[in-house]
This record gives sequence, structure tokens and C-alpha cells, in this order.
Amino acid sequence: MRTIGVEEEFLLVDEEGAPRAVAAAVLQHASAQDGDDDPDRPGGALEKEFAEEQVETSTHPCTDLGDLLEQVRAGRWQADASARHAGARVAALATSPRTADPTVVLNRRAQDIAAVFAQTARDQLTSGCHVHVEVADDDEGVRVVDHLRRWNPVLLALSANSPFWHDEDSGYASFRSQIWGRWPTAGPTAPFGDAATYRETVDGLVASGTILDAGMVYFDARLSVRYPTVEVRVGDVCLDPADAVLLGALVRALAETALGPDTDLGPQPRTEALRVATWRAARSGLDGDLVSPLDGRPVPAGEAVAALVRHVTPALAAAGDLAWVHEHLAALLARGNGASQQRRWRHEGLGTADLVRRAVERTHA
Repeated sequence: MRTIGVEEEFLLVDEEGAPRAVAAAVLQHASAQDGDDDPDRPGGALEKEFAEEQVETSTHPCTDLGDLLEQVRAGRWQADASARHAGARVAALATSPRTADPTVVLNRRAQDIAAVFAQTARDQLTSGCHVHVEVADDDEGVRVVDHLRRWNPVLLALSANSPFWHDEDSGYASFRSQIWGRWPTAGPTAPFGDAATYRETVDGLVASGTILDAGMVYFDARLSVRYPTVEVRVGDVCLDPADAVLLGALVRALAETALGPDTDLGPQPRTEALRVATWRAARSGLDGDLVSPLDGRPVPAGEAVAALVRHVTPALAAAGDLAWVHEHLAALLARGNGASQQRRWRHEGLGTADLVRRAVERTHA
């Protein structure tokens, strides 16, 4: 079965809910612990991110969704254990509800990015969820990337978890995607058609001198620069660990569907239409209309999600994932995504510090 893995970015926060620039200390503690532990233990590696107020976890490649959920939870627990030693906690929030002035890590590449991209880089205290799905080669990968185009906005709506920005409600379910979209290569792409066109496109972007290297190609879905995978980068980090696994299951099913012998990608939507659909998903999340992936018309979010599930049902059934996805998707739709939960807590009267503490609890549920 095709493997999947999840990378999650997290905020490091103090007791008052403010981001803390202690990633170096957190990583140092984690590194010391790694020296005594089994390198194949669940949870994968703990790594630096762009800002000192963040860390990133990654799972090992998995085939079973239960194993992947164990990996996600273990990664969160291990990150939080090391954060506690630095006087912080790990929170699965895609933006900070409190005003913050991010501190770029002491890394040459990160410092160069900060110098070149100015305010865009200074605002990047955002946390995403990246799903990796295994592919045999770049040609398979490009077919998957092209197939994902129309469905990525639905994945964003499911994961949306960043309504607050600088102590205010942004009005968006995923304000992270609006901040992230300022990078010159971020967002939807035109269909590539084949691996040669994909490579030529990436080479051209690097040759333009606008981005530093191929690692700064921030497409919603791209060929990974490190692994034999397609990396789907459109989602917010999910508040609930099971939601990250749900994204993984849907991405794998989309990949299997794309590579099925009877799949016809058909007419591809224009990139302009996908930008509109992505904006709509960021604005509304699951609490309003989305743009239908099938005909580009407004539909209730539940209908867009149902269309995605219908589209990949044969692949989910073949993998043995269908019942799990139905169960966990129903739970997500009943309680809401992270944005809905955060807003509900705010309407219950929680101040920012208590809201962040509640988010820390949900992160490690």
C-alpha cells in the first residue's frame, strides 16, 4: 500500500499564551533525548522551523491510519515534553492569537530569506500541516499534483485553524493561508502535464533570482525536494491530531484515484478559478459556502466535502480506510475544524490566554 507521512508545525507558547522564542533550547533537549532512544520510535524527528517560536515534527512513513495517528500523537507529546524543559508548551495553532514579533532562527539560509523578503518574512509566524504521499517517480508525482488541484481548497477548509491574528478575529477561518500566500511561489499552479515541464518550471523560478533555491517552491502541492513523495502543503496545522490523519487518508486516496487506470483527469480548471476557490475556503472554512470542485459554483461546505469523499470512495475502500474516514469526518463536521472551535471558545468568554491553554489541551488530546 502507498505510504503516507505527516509533518506538523507548532507554536511554542508560555502560560499567558504568548509565543516564546525558545526553539533552540527545545531542540537541544530533544537531541539529548534522541541519543538514548530507539531511532524508529513513533513520532519521527523534531526539527527547527523558520522562527524561534516554532518547532516541526514529522512521522515515519505509514500505511495504516492507526499507526499514523499514533505517530502524530507521539510527535506532539515528544515536542511538548522538550518544550516544557524550556518553559513553554506546544500548541497546534496555525497563527498566534496574540501579537508576536517572530525571531528568525540563527541559520544562514533563514537569515538570507528574511533579508530578501522583508515584511513578508517578518510576518511568517504561521504553522502548516504537510502530507507526504509516496510516488514511484516524478511522472507519477506530477499526475498526482495535477489531480489534486481542484480538491486542495476542500482540504484547506477541513484543516482551517487560524481565525485570530494580532489579538483580533481576522474574519477568516484560515488567515495563515493569506499570510502564506504572500510568498511569490505559494498557492495553486497551472497543470504541468509531465515531469519535464514541472522541472523546467521549477528551474525557471530559481533562475529568475527571486527565490533562493528549489526549497522555496511553495506550491499547494509539489514534488518533495527530500523524499520520493508528493508533498501537499495547503493545510493549516490541525488542532485535533485525528484531523491530520484524516487529511493523510484523503490525500492518499486522491493519489490512488489519480493513478488509477480508468481515471481521466478531464478538463482542468483554470488557475484563476482555483485561486478564488482557495480564498473562499480560507474565508469560510466549513461554516459557509465553498466553491464546488466539480462546476465552480457556490455550494454548502458539506456538499463540497461530500463530493470529495464520493470521488475517492473506491480508493478508500480498497485501502480499508473507508469506515475510518467516515467516522472521523463525521466527528470533525460535528465539532468543527480548529477555527470553529477557537471561535466557539471565544464566544464562551475565554480570554486569549485561556483560549491558547485550551488549544494546548486539544493539541495533546
